[in-house]
Amino acid sequence: MAIFMLFLGARSQLTPYFYERTCPNLLNIVRYKVEKAFFKEIRMAASLLRLHFHDCFVNGCDGSILLDVRDGEKFSLSNLNSVRGFEVVDDIKRAVEYECSGVVSCADILAIAARDSVVITGGPTWNVLLGRRDGFVSSKAAANISIPSAFDSLNNIISKFKKVGLDVTDVVSLSGSHTIGLARCAAFNNRLFNFEQTGRPDSSMDPHMLFQLQLLCPNVSSYSADLDSEIGNLTTPLDRDSPIGYPPNDFDNHYFQNLLNRKALLTSDQVLLNS
Repeated sequence: MAIFMLFLGARSQLTPYFYERTCPNLLNIVRYKVEKAFFKEIRMAASLLRLHFHDCFVNGCDGSILLDVRDGEKFSLSNLNSVRGFEVVDDIKRAVEYECSGVVSCADILAIAARDSVVITGGPTWNVLLGRRDGFVSSKAAANISIPSAFDSLNNIISKFKKVGLDVTDVVSLSGSHTIGLARCAAFNNRLFNFEQTGRPDSSMDPHMLFQLQLLCPNVSSYSADLDSEIGNLTTPLDRDSPIGYPPNDFDNHYFQNLLNRKALLTSDQVLLNS
């Protein structure tokens, strides 16, 4: 029994070489599929990175965000009609299953796809630790209280990170992933007209950027709920102020320059300067 328990402990350790013998072509398959999806829609890199991030904040990185269950994580406030990339993960999973059936977890596929999404947009690479097991529980309620929101205060964000073993340095560095991707008007229009019920815009936002966003996302809620919903789904780059020649899907440190220049898009980004 003691030997068996030691064996279990060894098997539970994550390692970059977990599938070296059982699925040696795994990394090539995932990379090819991520590149294919990216060249079809460059926004997909940010979507896959976000999908992994949202998965990890609920019961760990267990792939439970992928489960199609009633009241599952897909239907939480942060994910419903917002989180994307499920069809790409399905495509990767089919290709992996064809190569090595019943071996690779969906949780590991999400982790590899997130890394490849950063690399393909010009960011750093790292060895992905593998050997996760897929979860079988997916909870909308758990996701609602666990996933950091665009509207969260700094204290709430730090608290949610701490609950999954991450510190303030992780808050800052992982927020930098907002150097790529798009955000819907619904995620930041709280800053444009009536910030914190003051009747005025958020004074911490750059005035020129504020004016541009007000044109993109006009305040029409008092006229038509349908029109308000339609405008809420309009999108703009999270990094709206990339230098000329640097598209908003380049993974660089310009996000942090935006913060210092009062050009962060989301409340949850700008509050990083409030402490």
